Amino acid sequence: MTETNPKFPTATRTGSALRCLVLGGAGFIGSHIVDALVLKGHSVRVFDLPHISTENLNQSIGDIEITGGDFNNISDISRALDGIDVVVHLAGSTLPGPSNKNPVYDVETTVIGTLNLLEKAIQKGVRKIIFASSGGTIYGIPNALPIPETHQTAPLCSYGITKLTVEKYLGLFRHLQGLEYTVLRIANPYGERQRINNVQGAIAVFLGKVLTGKTITIWGDGSVARDYFHISDLVTAFLKVVEKDTQERVYNIGSGRATSLQEILSVIKRVTGRKLSVEYTFARKLDVPVNCLDIELAKRNLRWHPEISIDDGIARTWKWLKNQD
Repeated sequence: MTETNPKFPTATRTGSALRCLVLGGAGFIGSHIVDALVLKGHSVRVFDLPHISTENLNQSIGDIEITGGDFNNISDISRALDGIDVVVHLAGSTLPGPSNKNPVYDVETTVIGTLNLLEKAIQKGVRKIIFASSGGTIYGIPNALPIPETHQTAPLCSYGITKLTVEKYLGLFRHLQGLEYTVLRIANPYGERQRINNVQGAIAVFLGKVLTGKTITIWGDGSVARDYFHISDLVTAFLKVVEKDTQERVYNIGSGRATSLQEILSVIKRVTGRKLSVEYTFARKLDVPVNCLDIELAKRNLRWHPEISIDDGIARTWKWLKNQD
């Protein structure tokens, strides 16, 4: 990754402008957050892998600082935290499925890396950490729908366990060191810039298969239902907690409703106007049958609510995807 060096303020912030570090800022979610922060007048530093593409950041490239490094390298993280007020923590090395194959690696990269981050954040005078947790894996099999933040946490994968562990350490560091934090337990965001050749992100992957005329593979019978919501609604939630301190520390962020894979296929067929080729295979043990989040706390405290319907969101994503071809 090349490094750009606009005038990143090193003095104490003035007015409402914040000096923000976005860990994982060149990715799907991170790049959208970066663009939004820049538009709001904040100073933004992006930290990501040294050789990762910065294509997602084209909209803001001239207004941000980009630094490459290893999230698990203490020196790299220390350098990235210089002069920072707020950290948006999106860094992660695993996905829900693969995480169970090597939980030791999952802990070493996610938990240990975050502990180093928190230690350095205290030393550097960082005011607040915004952590992207997982509303889809934290709770495990729900005993109530939609799932409130007070629901028991019983992850079925190492990915969810490490996310929950980071949440607990954030609470500990606030108690011991006064480091402020907010956790967003995120459902299933989708939208423009999401990779179509990934193992995560059903909507983007399915749209990519439709675009290239390939067969869509469904794990199970298509009844698995998730809380899908458009990336623009997620970005709005991040802006709310970056710019505002709230009493509550943990918020569910999603659409508030469950949409099955079969329903997703129907919307895609309607939006694209194309015939779909679909094959069904064995169900996976890590897949919770139904997951949707209760988002009333975020609506009430953050005055946030999702605005993009599943049809409109998939239509936007499809339009963007066709323009990339």
